[in-house]
Amino acid sequence: MRRRKSARFVSQLTRNTMGIVMAGGRGARLHALTANRAKPATPFGGKYRIVDFSLSNCVNSDVRQILILTQYKAHTLIQHIQRGWGFLRGELGEFVEIVPAQQKLGEIWYRGTADAVCQNLDIIEQYGPEFVLVLAGDHVYKMDYGPLIAFHVENNADITVGVIQAPLSQASEFGVMTIDHDARILRFDEKPEHPEPMPGSSDTALVSMGIYVFGREFLAERLRQDCRDPDSAHDFGRNIIPGSIGAHSVYAYAFENVETQAQAYWRDVGTIDAFYAANMELVHVKPELNLYDEDWPIWTYQEQVPPAKFVLDEAGRRGTAINSLTAGGCIVSGAAIRESLLFYGVTVGEKSEVHRCVVLPKVTIGKACRLRNVVIDEGCVIPDGLVVGEDPDKDAERFYCTDQGIVLITSDKLTELGDSEPAPRGDVAAAS
Repeated sequence: MRRRKSARFVSQLTRNTMGIVMAGGRGARLHALTANRAKPATPFGGKYRIVDFSLSNCVNSDVRQILILTQYKAHTLIQHIQRGWGFLRGELGEFVEIVPAQQKLGEIWYRGTADAVCQNLDIIEQYGPEFVLVLAGDHVYKMDYGPLIAFHVENNADITVGVIQAPLSQASEFGVMTIDHDARILRFDEKPEHPEPMPGSSDTALVSMGIYVFGREFLAERLRQDCRDPDSAHDFGRNIIPGSIGAHSVYAYAFENVETQAQAYWRDVGTIDAFYAANMELVHVKPELNLYDEDWPIWTYQEQVPPAKFVLDEAGRRGTAINSLTAGGCIVSGAAIRESLLFYGVTVGEKSEVHRCVVLPKVTIGKACRLRNVVIDEGCVIPDGLVVGEDPDKDAERFYCTDQGIVLITSDKLTELGDSEPAPRGDVAAAS
């Protein structure tokens, strides 16, 4: 059913599309990383936040009317959007607008993803887009939405769902579907306890990316119908998509690399293990997610910080970073960083060893620490001499540990340990 589409055809479609970014999730599976922030606001990749990927995909795809629906712990997310995403030109009809939950149905907050969009239909209809692109704001990927929307139009679809293959062991976290040879969806099960594999495969399932394309009028009709149903969970995956199969044309769009037709990069970073693994992939020599791609940049808000700095050159006190990413504002003073990702503003004291760690912004690591397979939350102060990642039993007594052995260090847990005062920052610390 697919054919080559002209750039003009695709650009006309994207300019008539509004993006709706669902950014209100609690992100409970990320534990303390989302204690004070919504999941889409979680830092990722050294300088970004997770929501930047969906927003960058929109802008790069020429979808430039974007609503961000927020609900839980939204302050950090709102602050990030206001600081970093105000560059679109309103006089040209371009915008990124934050739409907080407003209890438009009396005392009711958003009851589900579909209800969140339904409660804001008045805003969508005010702008009058031809198509509505509903996006999860908590996945990491690069995707041109133009071919997706063109696929939707060419198939005269009522709903198009972006899909990807996932290991059967992980499929219960997603919507799982069955399709026919024309990519029409025959069955859709949201987070089934026992997902069914794809035909011809025993260990792979076809799952939803949380990306949906609708015509505006069809979407409004379905959402208002669902809103009146007292038995509905008011959710796209549980109600809107399954309830439309058979009665309407519901299609699956396979997310593939345009050149190779191979499955493209997409990560759900909804657990500590998945978050850690996706960040650690970036330190590989040639990671699947290319952050250096000038043709598809990931836009974000950047704090104004100086370049990263590596100081001291003595045996046992040499500032080095090997197979690692270090963002601006970092000071590595006589410490060894290996296979790790340091976000901006991190300082590491002398004789410390940081191996296979993800260190979020503005962390201070003291002297003579040994840290391995660790995620350190933003703003933590690691006391001198702390050792984590060598004794699993001891780690479990002090911090949250995953089944795969990743340790999450947070300020609250450090306070329980009686952490020391922050080491001095800047050149004074570097020269000590």
